[in-house]
Amino acid sequence: MATTIDQQYKTSPALYAAMRLLRRVCVGPLFRWRFSGFRPQRILAEPVDLHLADPEMAHEFYHGRFALAGRIVQTGSISPFAVEPPTPAWEAALNDFSWLRHLDAARTPLANAHARSLLNDWLEQSGKHVKGLAWRPDVAARRLISWLCHARMLLDGANENFERRFLRALGFHARFLRTAIRNMDEDENRLQAAIALCFASVSLPVSPSMKKASQMQLARSLARQILPDGGHISRNPATLLSLLTDLIALRHLYAHSKETAPRILVDSVERMLPALRFFVHQDQTLAHFNGVGPVLPERLAVVLKLDETAGMPFSHAPYSGYQRLYANNTTIIADTGTIPPRQVSYQAAAGCLSFEMSSGADRFIINAGIDPYGPDDYALMARATAAHSTATLNDTSSGKFHKRKGNSRAALISGPTIVNIKRVEEPDRVGFVASHNGYLASFNMIHERGLLLTSNGNIIDGYDSFFAPAGKSIKSDGRDNVAVRFHLHPHVEVSHDGNSLRLEVLKGDAWNFISPDADIQLEDSIDFADPSGPRRTRQIVLNFRPVLTEKIRWRFTRITGAS
Repeated sequence: MATTIDQQYKTSPALYAAMRLLRRVCVGPLFRWRFSGFRPQRILAEPVDLHLADPEMAHEFYHGRFALAGRIVQTGSISPFAVEPPTPAWEAALNDFSWLRHLDAARTPLANAHARSLLNDWLEQSGKHVKGLAWRPDVAARRLISWLCHARMLLDGANENFERRFLRALGFHARFLRTAIRNMDEDENRLQAAIALCFASVSLPVSPSMKKASQMQLARSLARQILPDGGHISRNPATLLSLLTDLIALRHLYAHSKETAPRILVDSVERMLPALRFFVHQDQTLAHFNGVGPVLPERLAVVLKLDETAGMPFSHAPYSGYQRLYANNTTIIADTGTIPPRQVSYQAAAGCLSFEMSSGADRFIINAGIDPYGPDDYALMARATAAHSTATLNDTSSGKFHKRKGNSRAALISGPTIVNIKRVEEPDRVGFVASHNGYLASFNMIHERGLLLTSNGNIIDGYDSFFAPAGKSIKSDGRDNVAVRFHLHPHVEVSHDGNSLRLEVLKGDAWNFISPDADIQLEDSIDFADPSGPRRTRQIVLNFRPVLTEKIRWRFTRITGAS
């Protein structure tokens, strides 16, 4: 996996800063003339947009209410591009034009005219100067894709002047991205820029050299970012969903044009679809690992219905670093991977050996997930080990986060680099035993977790152990404390049943939780990834001291006939 940018930073921070400055200059206003040479005369093909669309949003936009990126801005009669944006995320969402799909879904001349009016506003406000967040390459890439996907709507009823101006803007964006992509980090934003260039190379009458260069950029990023098991190098399941939405649309565009799709595009999509299904619970929600926030089941369904295999997910993803256990409507998904490369770690979490569990159509055990539009401090809190259903040593995360100057996001710069896994496949049970070295440098201890699911799906046996590496002893003053956490979904009701807990969902399954080796405590928790916003919930906590107790056991047992 390429980490050229990181290597440059580590070798010479001054050189890295100079290169970043040079990159900004090369795609900035001083070099605007470089992107003006390509002026397409027509659009050859229109891609499909697989994102969910709500025609009611067109009505909201018409009345000056723009609900984007978790914020609602009332603009009245003023153009949204002329108001002060409440957050950078709202500004990016406004400038990427992904909201055009809502206007397109309205299917009315008024919506079409309003879309043209808003695009004209953008051309006047931001189209004349290549600067600011509106021209961040990832924003420009999403904007180019949106414009191409909804070109028919934009041009329906348009005059000749608008059509000429719009086509010129499309050509400008294609030229801009051809230059900008060369200096982007090898992450999902670069891959999306490559996808946008391929959209343009098929939809617009470009030169053979530009067509070939676009396919080469796409092939390079797919080869470097999509793992053999179909996962993404960021280890973020939501990134898979986002990329697949555009990659499937690109595959469809190739299939309905005279062009032949690159083989690596077809192969990558065929690997990524089962990989996405791997992370889906039985309630059709996405498991909360490494940056997953609110995801509507309907959005997942749009993509997954295009998976021709449509079978049971595979049991483990060795390259992505995850395990999946399933038996009789009980599903467990666990993180057993190392930290991702730094350039794709800005949403990664310190949640090694955490797991989620769903039973029937309900989730019971979750990780906290991410609120993508909340305060930065909340996002960092949600990425900590304590926000995951795993064990925390001395209230310390198993990985360290670092914010680079000028960047509001924090990279995961250290954590588990070695995870040893033994898969258990027996007639009466399935599971794994895994250990990681995330606490070795700080506390000279290894965390090991065993997790087994019986073949009837009714019993989950687990343990957590902290010990020194072979041949060494725990260096401790006796005060080291381990907290084993199980975060509960907000829908789960909890009641005490003697020395155990009863966990149940209304009109759903019920489970009993016990631990023979530790006192069971209930504490407050937060589900950051609920579609309605962060919600208060509870967590089960088991505490023990490794110097006194090396291992504690715990068990979930389904209560038959509870519903």
